[in-house]
Amino acid sequence: MCTLEKRGNLFILTLTGDSDDDHRLNPALLATILSSLREAKSQATRGSVLITTSQGKFFSNGFDLGWPESAKRLHQMVQSFQPIVAELISLPMPTIAVVQGHAAAAGFALALCHDYVLMRSDKGVLYMSEVDLGLPLPEYFGVLFRAKVGSVSARRDVLLGGMKIRGAEAVRLGIVDGAHEGEEEVKEAGMRLGEELGNRKLDGGVYGEMRKGLYPELCGVLGLQVGKPVLPTL
Repeated sequence: MCTLEKRGNLFILTLTGDSDDDHRLNPALLATILSSLREAKSQATRGSVLITTSQGKFFSNGFDLGWPESAKRLHQMVQSFQPIVAELISLPMPTIAVVQGHAAAAGFALALCHDYVLMRSDKGVLYMSEVDLGLPLPEYFGVLFRAKVGSVSARRDVLLGGMKIRGAEAVRLGIVDGAHEGEEEVKEAGMRLGEELGNRKLDGGVYGEMRKGLYPELCGVLGLQVGKPVLPTL
């Protein structure tokens, strides 16, 4: 499952479980993540920041493909994940994904929904497994990757080539913002970045609207309104 902890200006969303838990996104976990994001949104103030991380050697291994008994149930999980993407893209605060382990498929997409992504350089990979599994890519996944991964060749290698990307290569490709040696190091880097962003006391409403303005195509498929004027809180 997951927990939401508030430390000063920082909301820390942690996917929880034992050391071997790969945090697969099943309906229960998806509902808990969405509830946590909405709770953070309801408590947001100037300077709020969200940090998403997880316990163990996985960030998230994507949808729980062992749960669905039919293609219809897999479709339901794809639909249940879309509001989480929408919440992260519209959340009125900066967001940071601290990827301390493997992030595959929907887990990779979950990390990309954040403004900043940090990962380990010694362990863990980013991997879109759909092409190898023969699963179609949901429309909003494709739009998310077009919005967040600027290089056409990198998108080709990730989505069509099933490339497994480690930290240093992910930085070189512009997919993540930093790679750090070890689990503690990457988590500490995420906290430092969160505190730096929090100390700026940014207006969350303005920040969220500016973020949506950066990704109009993505907001379109997610059903988010773009361009709504927001007056800053003085």
